[in-house]
Amino acid sequence: MRQLKLVRYMRAQNDPWFAEYLLRIGNGTEETNDDGEIQLPTSICVPNKTDDNSLDRLIDNVYKTYNASLKDPKYITSRAILSTRNDSVDKINLKMIDRFQGEEMVYHSFDSVEDDPHNYYPPEFLNTLTPNGLPPHMLKLKINCPIILLRNIDPANGLCNGTRLVVRGFQKNTIDAEIVVGQHSGMRVFLPRIPLCPSDNDMFPFSFKRKQFPVRLSFAMTVNKSQGQTIPNVGIYLPEPVFSHGQLYVALSRATATSNIKVLTGTHDESKQKNKKTSIDNTYTKGEKKKRKKKTSTSGTYTKNIVYKEVLTK
Repeated sequence: MRQLKLVRYMRAQNDPWFAEYLLRIGNGTEETNDDGEIQLPTSICVPNKTDDNSLDRLIDNVYKTYNASLKDPKYITSRAILSTRNDSVDKINLKMIDRFQGEEMVYHSFDSVEDDPHNYYPPEFLNTLTPNGLPPHMLKLKINCPIILLRNIDPANGLCNGTRLVVRGFQKNTIDAEIVVGQHSGMRVFLPRIPLCPSDNDMFPFSFKRKQFPVRLSFAMTVNKSQGQTIPNVGIYLPEPVFSHGQLYVALSRATATSNIKVLTGTHDESKQKNKKTSIDNTYTKGEKKKRKKKTSTSGTYTKNIVYKEVLTK
């Protein structure tokens, strides 16, 4: 059996401490506390306070939303906020598009179900669904806002699933957009509405079809969608911990240095942590407490890092 592990992190060559930290996370060797959580560097953490403005602070750290640079496609696509769930991504994108200045256009999808003669699934119900990999029913866009492609439209010309673009204009049935990343940067394209189906055919007990532009806003995106992309300035929003193998590594490793990354984790309940520590202290002898003291801490920001070691073996 051969052990496979990450041996070098290329994006952060000018930040060796960060590179080594990421390798330990990717290989599952970073030290954990008694709950199996790793500690995040204080410098990258956005304090999660009880005033409910923590997400706004994360957004402000990544996007200077009243900055004239937002009109610069290189500025807007050199940053993104990553999260594990689509509902969190949608929440951030809606916050951002409301803040974003510019001409607005709203496109509504045409949703249908095959073989539904009795109209068991009315359009009003179908409009509320946003399956993974599909655009939302209501697509709100503004000039210069960033979007991401959800389908391979024309791979030879750079229009692949995951390509990031900025909106340059609107028509009734097309979106004028500009590719801003990669070898096709600067190329203008006209994106049409197309019929789309969920990638998972078993997601619903019916055959669902949505006719919409194959794009989403990309101020924020899922961690999985960000794989393979270098995003110089990254925010990470984790209201709940990561839930799949290597997800935390993928999120943290999009950035190029610790100075270019900010993380907001779920609310830190200090009273709960204190009660937990008291319970631990009452369970163990003095000698055992001393041994455990190294890894038990109520300060700092901790989060789950899921790495299945068997995946790293071959």
